[in-house]
Amino acid sequence: MATRTPAAASKLHLQPNTDDSEEILAKLGYKQEFHRAFTPLEVFGVAFSYIGLLPSIASVLFYAVPNGGPLAMVWGWAIASGFIMCIGLAMAELASAAPTSGGVFYWTYSLASPRCRNFLAWIVGYSNTIQSITAVASVDWACAIQITAAVGIASDQAYATTNEQLYGIYAALVLSHAILVSLGTKFLARLQRLYILLNVCLCVIVIIVLPIATPSKYRNSANFALGSFTSLDGWPSVFAFILSLMAPLYTIGGYDSSVHMSEEASNAATAIPWAIISSIAMSAILGWGINVSLAFCMGTDLNAILTSPIGQPMAQILYNSLGKSGALALWCFVILAQYMMGSSCLLVGSRQTFAFARDGALPFSQYLYQINGYTRTPVNTVWFDAALALAIGLLAFAGTQAIDAVFTIAVTASYVSYITPIATRFVFKNDFKPGPFNLGRLSFPIATIAVSWMVFMIIIFFFPSTAQINAQTMNYTVVVLGGYMSLSVFWYYCPVYGGVHWFNGPKSNFAPAIKGGDENSVCERKENRDTDLSGSAVDS
Repeated sequence: MATRTPAAASKLHLQPNTDDSEEILAKLGYKQEFHRAFTPLEVFGVAFSYIGLLPSIASVLFYAVPNGGPLAMVWGWAIASGFIMCIGLAMAELASAAPTSGGVFYWTYSLASPRCRNFLAWIVGYSNTIQSITAVASVDWACAIQITAAVGIASDQAYATTNEQLYGIYAALVLSHAILVSLGTKFLARLQRLYILLNVCLCVIVIIVLPIATPSKYRNSANFALGSFTSLDGWPSVFAFILSLMAPLYTIGGYDSSVHMSEEASNAATAIPWAIISSIAMSAILGWGINVSLAFCMGTDLNAILTSPIGQPMAQILYNSLGKSGALALWCFVILAQYMMGSSCLLVGSRQTFAFARDGALPFSQYLYQINGYTRTPVNTVWFDAALALAIGLLAFAGTQAIDAVFTIAVTASYVSYITPIATRFVFKNDFKPGPFNLGRLSFPIATIAVSWMVFMIIIFFFPSTAQINAQTMNYTVVVLGGYMSLSVFWYYCPVYGGVHWFNGPKSNFAPAIKGGDENSVCERKENRDTDLSGSAVDS
């Protein structure tokens, strides 16, 4: 494997470091541009707050309650968590070998055959981009609904909102997040500690306090909470249960969130994979506890929960259990956690967009690939992602099903971008060398389980939520995602201007490549970048 000289690597240091993260990044072909202000705990905070456990469960509880009820909530979560961990382990091994903000599209290019790696990296990059933006849109849209639910609780369920009002709240949330995420790296890193504390405290309150405070008429028996199955949307029982898995799969998602923070993290080769695994493990355990608590405290009238004027099943459960004042107080903290989750989504998405623009794949890449001189953050990509999220929010005016498709797009698009690098590692001939985090002989079986599960669930997520299908109940995920991916393919093969004519995968951003310095040096870096993932960027 070709290597860079210590002198070349030493020129990359922008600030004192006690780890070799900058040297690893240099071997991957990139110079250090961000401040590495995120500690391993704060990298975990990004991944954990991106999941946003309790507010995420609140946002997608409407998938589990009508498609199996308590049994689906409790045991569906447990089953899905095992498959989710397999995906996380496969992603963590790749992240340890090549910790770069480019993440999935960088890995795809490095591991795929030269015959198709440009196209695959392009597709994965654009899939990852729409996943990042729809994550922002879905989280902030859910936050807007939660705010109106709080108004509904305060008004004794007498308040009804309009799409115009919802979009206004949504737009205010997106814009405020753009301002927040434009701030300096050190501030954003320290903020993650608050996010961890709030999310854990909320989970503990629901798991412990809710069962104590719930009136006896809403308390369920163990037989009901752990074994009652109800299908309210007309699907056969088995298929309804499978559809209910959308709740845990949306909640514990964004496995690459910490990956996109690789270039701002200390000890990235170890911090990133452990952030992925630990955030999934903690979310799986706490999430199961939350679902068990809800199943015991939700009462037996599931229709009343789903059709409540408050508009949120969890908000109605809290209202029944805690009363108006208690439910409103706790719900305000749920909204705050959801708001924090939205900021994490935009933070991660802006770094993914920055990395893709750095490699010249996005329109206006020359403007998006910019670091603000004052904050040392990619402010342009923050506002670019925010603008696209505002545009996606306009789907609300096309109907409830259209905006609801954003939730499933966030999962399906992410699965497309995860499947490809995990599969290319084993499908194509390469000499992959893992980093510090290594699954050993378990790598292939875990990757096989992860890829098979994601392919299966992508197909499931294209189905509508109810068996009574019409224009209003249709699942528009395949239309929106299919249209977007078709445009990305057209943009790649477009005559004269398409990416097939100029996109050659990740490219080095060292000064000589920009200023026309030593061309041989730049070519050597490009050759090293093409082989570094196969040769392990963390090898000494």
